[in-house]
Amino acid sequence: MVLGPPWCLRCGAPAAATVATCRDCPPRQVFLARAPFGFEGPIRRAVHRLKFAGWRPVASALGEAMAAAWSGAPFEPEAVAWVPLSRARRAERGYDQARALALVVGPRLQVPVLPLLRRVGDPGPQARRGGQARRAAMLGMFEAAPAPPARVLVVDDVLTTGATAAACAQALLGAGAREVALLTAARAVSSVRSAAGPVPGPILAGGLASGSVVAPGRGSPAVDASRGRSDPRKPTLGR
Repeated sequence: MVLGPPWCLRCGAPAAATVATCRDCPPRQVFLARAPFGFEGPIRRAVHRLKFAGWRPVASALGEAMAAAWSGAPFEPEAVAWVPLSRARRAERGYDQARALALVVGPRLQVPVLPLLRRVGDPGPQARRGGQARRAAMLGMFEAAPAPPARVLVVDDVLTTGATAAACAQALLGAGAREVALLTAARAVSSVRSAAGPVPGPILAGGLASGSVVAPGRGSPAVDASRGRSDPRKPTLGR
């Protein structure tokens, strides 16, 4: 599902008519949110390949789509940051998928990518928790670098309840940022979907059709070749 107007002006969730806010909006700490796709079908599988199979070409394709989705957003970031993984999860996966997306988005928006956030705790899997429980679990899970830019765009893979994004935003606001926005590859929505159509192919940068970003399976050279590679550029924020 490709997202576009009519939608919620604050969070980009599809709607039958344009609205200022909606029930899918993230918590108030997040000034604005956008995503190019709904979290379903081939996009859901693509995000899972990126997160769990280490297929890095997906980051390039999704990052291009994310940058395009940000075009026209009423927010001009001074820096792009990302939602960091815990040390344990980063070691397990071999890289940080949100950082991989940010390194694509930043140059496309001509905005520096900065390691402004550090995860100081891990509440464990959030999938079975509701929105209120997620928000409670994420409190205090992030620290921000001192004196961040006034307007920060935080990148992540998926927006669900917005609990993680809100925790990141709260940390940045507490450190001195004035406004924090969120850009994800996909988002879960519970509101009216009639405004969003099915995913056409090709939808992703570089001419990748929607199925092509999820086709390789376990043992595929494309997956095996990218799994475990670490990006030589490392965050400089203290651990």
